[in-house]
Amino acid sequence: MFIGHFGIGFASKRVLPRESLGVLLAVPLFLDVLWPLFIAAGAESVRIEPGNTVVTPLDLHDYPYSHSLVMAVVWSLAIGLAAFAWRRDVRSGLVLAGSAFSHWVLDFVSHGPDLPLYPGSSTFVGLGLWNSLLGTLLVEGALFATGVASYVRSTRPRMRAGTWLLVSLVLVLGGLYLGSIFGPPPPSATAIVVSDLAAILFLAWAHAADRRRAAV
Repeated sequence: MFIGHFGIGFASKRVLPRESLGVLLAVPLFLDVLWPLFIAAGAESVRIEPGNTVVTPLDLHDYPYSHSLVMAVVWSLAIGLAAFAWRRDVRSGLVLAGSAFSHWVLDFVSHGPDLPLYPGSSTFVGLGLWNSLLGTLLVEGALFATGVASYVRSTRPRMRAGTWLLVSLVLVLGGLYLGSIFGPPPPSATAIVVSDLAAILFLAWAHAADRRRAAV
């Protein structure tokens, strides 16, 4: 799942109005931020296999440290503890830990059986929503639209830039999502790493938009 993770981040603003949208988007994407780092370090790998599923050409056969169930729990707890230490607020810690773990839950729904239970596990799980193009578009699109709508209801623009920065961010994310499904497969694993790390720019974009909006 890709754009659905962004939906979780947008929706979190209603629960944690003090947090920057950049942070709120980063947390449910955290496992996918770790993933290219582990690939670059040689600890994980990915193969490009057009037709692997209807939605993605990636054979996600080897990512135990970023995407196994046990490690997802570990990373989520780490984020929750870090948030609590920073904010001294139990609610922030619990919500951000849950937001981080939502990544694994959404991936469990969308991926085929490629998510290991723990590093070294021989059991892999996944419900395989990505085998249905229509189902994927409906589920992920609904998650994203619901999250954005929740964010819009939870904030108001303090200046015009608060509107156009948000609208442009949503449109670009939607365009990239559709491009990832209907466009050509990535040329190499290196391209995947670079493009995933480039997503950090969207977090800065989200932060800029959020600074020009006020919680309501």
